[in-house]
Amino acid sequence: MWTVQPLTRQGANHLSSQKIFIAIAGNIGTGKTTLTHLLSKRFGWEAHFEVVADNPYLADFYKDMARWSFPLQVFFLNHRFRAHERVTAGANSAIQDRSIYEDANIFARNLYEQGMMEERDYRNYLDLYQSMVEKLTPPDLVVYLKKSLPKLKSQIELRGRDFEKNIPDDYLANLNRYYDDWLESYDLGKKLVIESDELNFVKNSSDFDLICNKMMNALDQSDLFLAKSASAE
Repeated sequence: MWTVQPLTRQGANHLSSQKIFIAIAGNIGTGKTTLTHLLSKRFGWEAHFEVVADNPYLADFYKDMARWSFPLQVFFLNHRFRAHERVTAGANSAIQDRSIYEDANIFARNLYEQGMMEERDYRNYLDLYQSMVEKLTPPDLVVYLKKSLPKLKSQIELRGRDFEKNIPDDYLANLNRYYDDWLESYDLGKKLVIESDELNFVKNSSDFDLICNKMMNALDQSDLFLAKSASAE
């Protein structure tokens, strides 16, 4: 059982006092976008959201994944690379709805291993991805919202996007498995896994405070802040 302390003004100011880059990771339907918005509002961080409404490939992709997998993944890769660059070049703290690392390690991998992306396209994609990430500074913290398959399906149904209604269960289940693989080996920075099946951070302020406190504790390490101070001198 978690004991949740309300996040104090001092704690919120602590998270707001230095430039911080947070990435919110998670499967389709975990609530990443909502959490990104809420955290941005609470701490005054710049928010960088995943492109959904203006994505020219997404609806076609869910109708024919094999046909549209490669252009969709390149579109996401380019969008997230540019957002990541803007964050690291800017002076303000920021939060990103899904990271560039998830594109390659979860989504492209899943499409390739399920036979919905040709090997030549996959290898080409990975070469492009590797060239991009070599130029990037990783986030200070990756927060992974973890949800079970039944909860993902329930959330996807609730938000009512037509093009998501027929996402296969095995597609979502594989993504969950690849997320676990990726987080286990992720060593580019700090990481925080939040089991979110029983959390409702939209309606319950205590659930949102729980996430904020866990993030603050994950970041409240002297080596992180000493490194930032040294780099600024």
